[in-house]
Amino acid sequence: MSSKQHVPPTDIPELEELISRPTDAVISTMLHLSGDILVLGAGGKIGPSIARMAKRASDQAETARRIIAVSRFSDSASRKRLDAIGVDTIQADLLDTDQLAGLPDAENVLYLAGHKFGVTNNPSLTWAMNSYLPGTVMQRYRDSRVVAYSTGCVYGLSDLTHGGAVESDPLNPTDEYSMSCVGRERIIEYFSRVHNTPTSILRLNYAVEPRYGVLVDIAKMVLAEHPIDVTMGHCNVIWQGDANAMALCSLAHVSSPPFVVNLVGPELVTVRGIAESFAKLFDKQVRFVGTESPSCLLTNGQRCHEMFGYPQVPVQTVIQWTADWLLRGEPTHDKPTGFQVRDGQY
Repeated sequence: MSSKQHVPPTDIPELEELISRPTDAVISTMLHLSGDILVLGAGGKIGPSIARMAKRASDQAETARRIIAVSRFSDSASRKRLDAIGVDTIQADLLDTDQLAGLPDAENVLYLAGHKFGVTNNPSLTWAMNSYLPGTVMQRYRDSRVVAYSTGCVYGLSDLTHGGAVESDPLNPTDEYSMSCVGRERIIEYFSRVHNTPTSILRLNYAVEPRYGVLVDIAKMVLAEHPIDVTMGHCNVIWQGDANAMALCSLAHVSSPPFVVNLVGPELVTVRGIAESFAKLFDKQVRFVGTESPSCLLTNGQRCHEMFGYPQVPVQTVIQWTADWLLRGEPTHDKPTGFQVRDGQY
C-alpha cells in the first residue's frame, strides 16, 4: 500500500477518488475485457464508486468503452458527478419492463439493484426487487456477462467456532429479507443455466467507508455516548474500494452455472473491539449492554482472498479514517445498516 493510501480523505471529492482508485488487477481486467459495462442500480451506496472505478481503470488501460450507469437517481448530485467524468447516466425504473427493454445492450452487466430496509412494512416490494427483477434482467441481458450482488444473509446465523460460512454451505434463510435474497440467487442461477449466461454472484458482508457502514453506525453511537449492544458480537467488514475492485475483477471469472464467492474482509472483527477503538480516538467512555452471542452473521473469505488477494486497506485504517471524518463533521449517508438485527426485521 502506498503512503498516499494511508492519508485520510478530507472531503467528498477526496473520498470518492479514494474509493474509486483502481488497483493494478482492475486495470489488467479492463485491458483484457471486451465490451461496454452497464451498471444497474448505480445510484445507491455502491454504484457511483464502482462505475467511477470502471471508468478510471478503462481509461488507464487505454481501452475504449462506455460505462453506463442506470438508476432512478434520486440524488441528482451523484448523477452529475458521474456525468462529469464521462460515465453515461440513464434515469430509469428497472421494474418498468418497457424501460428495462429500452436500455442499451452491453457485454458486461453489474447488477446492484435490491431492497432491504422497509421489508417489514413493504414485503411485496422486497420480493419484487430481490426475486422478480433479477429474472427480467437475466432475460434481457442473457447474452452478457453478469456480476450480481447478493448478501451473506442467505446463510443465516453461524456458530463462531466454524469461522464463518463458506460458499458450499447450505443456505439457511430465516426471514422474508434473506428468503427473497435466496430467491434472487436461485432465479439468477436458473437463467444462467437456461441461457448459458456467464455469471458471478457476490455475497457481500459488509462494505464500509466513512459515510456508511457498520463502522459508522458504531462510531456514531460512541460519539453520542449511547450504549453499545454486543449481542451480535462479531462481523465481517471490507473497505468499499477493495470490494469494488474485487467485483470488477470477478468479470474475468464468470461462468454458467454461476461462480459464487463471499466478498468479505479477512478480519473477524468484534463489535466490542471496534467500539473501544473509536472510544480511544474520540476520548469517550463506552458502555456495553448484552452478551456476545455464540452465533453471528459471518462468512469466510478464503476463496475471495485466494482469487483476488487481500484487501489493500485494513479495517484499523478505515476506523481511523471514519473517526477523522466524523470529528470534522463531514456528511454521512445517514442510513444505519441494521447490523445488530438477528431476526431479519429491517
